[in-house]
This record gives sequence, C-alpha cells and structure tokens, in this order.
Amino acid sequence: MGEHPSRRETRGLAILLASLSALGPFSIDTYLPSFHEIAEKLHASPLEVQQTLSIYLLSFAVMTLWHGAIADRFGRRKVILVAVGLFAVASAGCMFATRIEHLWFWRAMQGITAGAGIVISRAIVRDLFDGPPAQRLMSQITMMFALAPAIAPVIGGWLQTFFGWRSVFAFLVVSTVALWLACWKLLPETLAPEKRQSLRPAYLGAAYWKVMTSPPFLLACAALSFNFAGFFIYVLSAPVFLMTHLGIAETGFLWLFGPAMGGLMCGSWLSGRLAGKISPSRTIVIGYLVMGSAATLNLILNLTLPPGLPWSVAPLFVYTLGMSLAMPNLSLFALDPFPAQRGLAASCQTFFQSGFNSVAAALIAPALWGSTLSMSLGMAGLMLTGGAAALLHQRLRGADRMQRSGPG
Repeated sequence: MGEHPSRRETRGLAILLASLSALGPFSIDTYLPSFHEIAEKLHASPLEVQQTLSIYLLSFAVMTLWHGAIADRFGRRKVILVAVGLFAVASAGCMFATRIEHLWFWRAMQGITAGAGIVISRAIVRDLFDGPPAQRLMSQITMMFALAPAIAPVIGGWLQTFFGWRSVFAFLVVSTVALWLACWKLLPETLAPEKRQSLRPAYLGAAYWKVMTSPPFLLACAALSFNFAGFFIYVLSAPVFLMTHLGIAETGFLWLFGPAMGGLMCGSWLSGRLAGKISPSRTIVIGYLVMGSAATLNLILNLTLPPGLPWSVAPLFVYTLGMSLAMPNLSLFALDPFPAQRGLAASCQTFFQSGFNSVAAALIAPALWGSTLSMSLGMAGLMLTGGAAALLHQRLRGADRMQRSGPG
C-alpha cells in the first residue's frame, strides 16, 4: 500500500476527504430554507420546487455508478479536480436560473458531479489503510463530514433572510472554488499507474456484475441505506417538519440539524475510539441497540406528547449517534471483498445508497411528512429493515469465515 501518511498528514487528508464527501449533502441542505422564495420568484408550485431535490438525488445516484470506475482508470486526483470544477460551474448555473426548468437542469448537473467526492474519498481510504487504521480514518471523515449538514441550512437560512435564494448558490460557487484550490494543492494521487483498471465494456460489465450480485455487498449497502433513510426522511421533510409542524422560522433549521449532526459526530468519534478494541461486528450491534432505543423513544414521545421542542428533535441525536457508530464498519465491509476494484465497488455502494435516497425524496418522505407520528413510525420501520439486512450480512460473513477455515 505504499508509505502510510503521518498522523498530521492523516488529519489533513481526513479534513480534505470530509470536505469532498460533504459536497453532496451541502448542496441538498443549504437551499432548503429557500424553497418558498424559489417557488414565488420562479412561479413554480411547491411540488415543482421539491422536484429540484428529487432530480438532484436521481442524477447523483446514476452518476455515482461511474465515478469510481473512471477513477480506477485515470487515478483519483485527476477525476476529483474535474468533478469539483464542473460542480462550481453547475452551481453558477443554478444562481442565474430564471425558470424552474433551468433550475432542474443545473441541479441535475450538480448531482452528476457531486458524487465524485464521496465515492473517491472511500476508495482513497482503502488505497491507504486496512483494518483499525481504515476504520479510524473513515470515522474521522464521517465526524467532520457531519458538520456540513448541521452548518449548511443555518448558512442557507441567514443568506436567504438577508440576500435571497440566489445568494445560496453564489455561496456554493465560492466555497467550491476554494475546495478545488485545496485539492489542487494538497490532494495526493493514491492509485499507482500499474494498479489502474480498464474501461473496456467487457471488463466493466463483468466487474459491475460481480459487485452488484454479491449478497454480502448488497446486504451491507441495504443496511447502510435503510439506517440512513430513518434519519434522512427528517432532512427531506425539514421545511414541513420544522416550519409547519413545529412552527419554527426559516432561520431555525439548526433545531433539526444541530442534534442530528451532534449525534453523528459523537458516534463517529466513538467508532474511531473503539477501532482495534472491540470487533467491527460488535460495534455494529451496539450501533443498532442505540438506534433501536432512539426509534422507541421517538414513538413514545409522539404517542404521548403534541409536536414541540425539544422532545420532537431529541431522539434524532440518539439515532444518528447509533447510525454513525455502525456506519464506518458497514462501509468497509461492503468494499472488503473487492480489493482490485475499490473505486468501482465504492461507486456501486454510493449508487445503492443515493438511489434509495432519491426514492425516499420522491415517495417515502412525502408519504410520511403529514404528521410527526407517521415520521416516527417511518424511522422505526426503516431502522428495523436495515437491522435485518445487517443481521443477514453478519451470518453470511460468519459462514464464509467458517468455509475458509474448514477442513484442509
């Protein structure tokens, strides 16, 4: 794997990879407080504005299938620089949109380019590290990455209040240009030329088939996707949940994102501390026990109390703590069977998760956001489905280990 970076270099790399991973969530959450003004200024219905989110998530999901394979062929650094540069252009397009159809187009362009950061960041971690060091770096990235969704809607709310919705996309342009300069100066190439893979259709077809038909891979991805959706339905429903059900102003999005991202950071920090001390499988079990407690508490509060602060948002802290405790190991388990195609496997993993996010945006969140009780039921159901997938994954891993250490 080459020379490992020093502790200081690892911390710097974690910040850079976390920033790249945060491009996607940042471009989801920053403009949520602007939905009402976008509808008014572009003469669009609330559903048409909601479709700017669904289109973004769908294009993000489709393109993540390719970022990793392209990075396996041309190297990590070059693909990151191109993608981040194009994301800045797409953000500028959103800023100057004069019709809702223009915004749909440029949001799709944002989605196509934003996924490169999260896909290639995962591949870079596995290029450099194995075992507990990989878990620690993945946990550091998740912890810093958690700041983005907490900060984004707060920044977006204040920009919206003082300067209007176009300033949100102007902010995205400026911050993306700064990130591109940081990548150009600091991001190393971690994939040696002799390890690069072909983009020939026959090879790619066989590689994608191998990854996407692997039961352990699919179960790990399903667990990650359902766990995340249990929380993400609140993000997707944020304008309704906060402004309609809880009566919070457009500058008050921190009431949702503060507890949720605080839990995400605490869980990621704890996962890093447990690396090498508790087995990855046991860490995942603890994560699910915490998520189950949060979902149960959420149901009880919604059955006994009217919607209000702080009890309507408190369970999100506990849920995201458990979710991020399990997340780093589930992510690594998904990539482990494919050491020669890490980028492509990371692409498939992100495609699976973001594809499910787009389904959540288009169908699940609108079906649940009618009341805080229905949202709490959604959280519990999604978490239980994710838990079932994780349990099946652990059984497959155990059976595979027994087979490999069997007679002979």
